[in-house]
Amino acid sequence: MNPLYDQLFGRHAGQDTPFLILPDEQVITHAAFLSEAAQIAHVLVKAGLQPGDRLAAQIHKSPQALALYAACAQAGVVFLPLNNAYTASELTYFIENSGARMVICDEAARGMLTPIAADLGAQVETLNADGGGSLTEKAAPEAAHFNTVARREDDLAAFLYTSGTTGRSKGAMLTQRNLLSNAETLTDYWRFTSDDVLLHALPIFHTHGLFVATNIILLAGGAMIFLPKFDAGEMARLMPKATSMMGVPTFYTRLLDTPDFTRDLTAHMRLFVSGSAPLLAETHVAFEARTGHRILERYGMTETNMNTSNPYDGDRRAGTVGFPLPGVELKITDPDIGESVPTGDIGQIEVRGPNVFKGYWQMPEKTAAELRADGFFITGDLGRVDEDGYVHIVGRNKDLIISGGYNIYPKEIELVLDDQHGVLESAVIGVPHADFGETVVAIIVPEAGSSPDLKAIESAAAGALARFKHPRRYILLEELPRNTMGKVQKNMLRDAYKDLFETA
Repeated sequence: MNPLYDQLFGRHAGQDTPFLILPDEQVITHAAFLSEAAQIAHVLVKAGLQPGDRLAAQIHKSPQALALYAACAQAGVVFLPLNNAYTASELTYFIENSGARMVICDEAARGMLTPIAADLGAQVETLNADGGGSLTEKAAPEAAHFNTVARREDDLAAFLYTSGTTGRSKGAMLTQRNLLSNAETLTDYWRFTSDDVLLHALPIFHTHGLFVATNIILLAGGAMIFLPKFDAGEMARLMPKATSMMGVPTFYTRLLDTPDFTRDLTAHMRLFVSGSAPLLAETHVAFEARTGHRILERYGMTETNMNTSNPYDGDRRAGTVGFPLPGVELKITDPDIGESVPTGDIGQIEVRGPNVFKGYWQMPEKTAAELRADGFFITGDLGRVDEDGYVHIVGRNKDLIISGGYNIYPKEIELVLDDQHGVLESAVIGVPHADFGETVVAIIVPEAGSSPDLKAIESAAAGALARFKHPRRYILLEELPRNTMGKVQKNMLRDAYKDLFETA
């Protein structure tokens, strides 16, 4: 028995129903996809990979890249997808730390990666964006059937490395049960069926695109319109063929900037889901006004997959991430003592459930510090639960500003700033200050064609916030630095402005 493969992939064996629909209208059926995955699994085993071995893949999004994920599941190999933006130095760390036995890369990167992999005892194969490469060449003559390797629910299925904004990246160990249980919960909660066609423009080196979007469609037996990357025009062109879409906030703001994106275009759509970064309330409002659809926002992370979701039926509230998913326990605790705080108070978010990872690879001390003995994971996010049970994310624990002994939560200030005329969005950070330890700096991004009145914004903040929360400096930027999933990189802002008050 291999729970992940049998439940997600193997259940579609022999089915000639569409699985991947490419932009050129080529259709890959579930059966054809599984045949290619089986051929790749033979290549992995013939290369000497054993169940539990790690395979690192830094490759472009393609049907073959997804088949590699399925092949690893079938062969019992732990799949380690890597961001295409990682440098040689970062890749060296990931390969060495994970002990990867094989590295799959684009042909263009082979020359750079081969000596690195050789030094670390790993083999290298190539897989290009067009599906070609040494991996698929070796797979072509192999049998289209592979005897699935037995695995237990607690066996590792994947590694995902965290972003590493403080210190070295950590390898989050995800088990078969972690991935399968979350897919089962979300498929039911979001009402996915075999009739669904998901518009998929997310990367597949990340939880959102791989373990949420892909796993749900596999479990439901539906299809995906599989785009290599996000393009607003292509999304609008292909949307009439879809029933659902998952995206990061940037997807939705860019669609709203597209003239072809109309109410008629979305009339047949069933569901729009957003995650990986907070969705601005004004985007919620603008999207509903344009389309009549209320975006469903949810909350998850690398170590836990999805934790909460706004309801499918019921009030999807802007500025919240809804309720804990079935089977997931969530509590808000005091960071200093670990005890639960009263309803409405801000504290650290902790979660427990079958979705929560096994720990950090080769980091027992870090695992013990963040994963409690009773199974609750300390997410590092700050939040509160309101009287109606909706979860609000306030920010990251490391983003907390402590100024003159006062705790300041950036989100509270950002909500005030985002409400001001001419402001598209804001980011509030703490920077070193000689007198206060830290002080508040506000980064403002103007709306297109607008020049915000900083004096008026400062006055509005003064009227809405206690004095110790007032930003001491306002800075205008054209855009905020973000990672590939749209999350604002506040660590980059803190670093850029760390000397702002060095003579204060």
